[in-house]
Amino acid sequence: MYPSVHMTPLMARKTHGSDKGPTHVRQERYFTDPMDVTCIADVKALLGEGPHWDPQTSTLSFVDIKGRKLFLLDADGRDLREIPTPFRIGSLIPRASGGHIAGTEHGIAHVDLALERFELMFDPEEDRDTNRFNDAKVDRHGRLFAGTMDDEEKAATGAFYRIDKNLACTRIDDGFRVTNGPAFSPDGRTMYANDSARQVTYRYDLAPDGTPLNKLELARYGEGDGYPDGMTVDAEGCLWIAFWDGWCLRRLSPRGERLAELRVPVQRPTSCAFGGPSLDRLFITSARIGLTEVDLSAQPYAGGLFMTMPGVAGIAEQPFAG
Repeated sequence: MYPSVHMTPLMARKTHGSDKGPTHVRQERYFTDPMDVTCIADVKALLGEGPHWDPQTSTLSFVDIKGRKLFLLDADGRDLREIPTPFRIGSLIPRASGGHIAGTEHGIAHVDLALERFELMFDPEEDRDTNRFNDAKVDRHGRLFAGTMDDEEKAATGAFYRIDKNLACTRIDDGFRVTNGPAFSPDGRTMYANDSARQVTYRYDLAPDGTPLNKLELARYGEGDGYPDGMTVDAEGCLWIAFWDGWCLRRLSPRGERLAELRVPVQRPTSCAFGGPSLDRLFITSARIGLTEVDLSAQPYAGGLFMTMPGVAGIAEQPFAG
């Protein structure tokens, strides 16, 4: 059994915004019922990331980028498999043709988990030698959208790429400091992406051919908010965003209104994904990198994988079509 962290209920309140707060925020509704956020895998990841629920195998995968590990876990946290990786992996997503596709520090790779085999396929950023791939998601048509970032988080050399079924790779946006996300609306017509270092969430219209258009700033965050990290979309079309150094996840409407906040017992939640047989469980990865011994004594499960039941379901994610 893993420890359960009981969340204190917070009463609803309205916010009116400030120069330092998010833009496009009209009302903030906190959960009013007690919630349990449970650590179901105390893996102590340096940089846990990339949770992905595979409905075909009823398995959650996630990675420890800096620790060079990936994990496979059943929905209840009873069966955990740990696999060392030969290089840093930021995302791991099933392929329709078999195996998984991964974004790594050396480009895009094919991964065979049964054989624990990792094969680099191509690198669209051979000219950006300080970059690595970070987060990635598949859209409603099976196309992979993957982001890169400067590994030192200083230069604005990060970009987003679209990888089609035939493995054609297209750079679709550029100039990010730390890419995170993306996420896609239920109808597949909208793409969301974060620049974590700049504390901004962007919204795009997504053309039928996968071209993002009409980029706009959906929400901007300020001092005390934390940094928008990995995210997902629920069945109602709302965004769930993990906030690094924010001790929370926030739920935003498609218009950028802050609807709810879920407090978590770790300072650095990194990403989230819906899963479970009914897609009503929210899995949350976290990190312990950069935390002091004093910090860790106050949050002993930092770097663990958490689960909660937020009261709304997610959407079954597609495998990469290639």
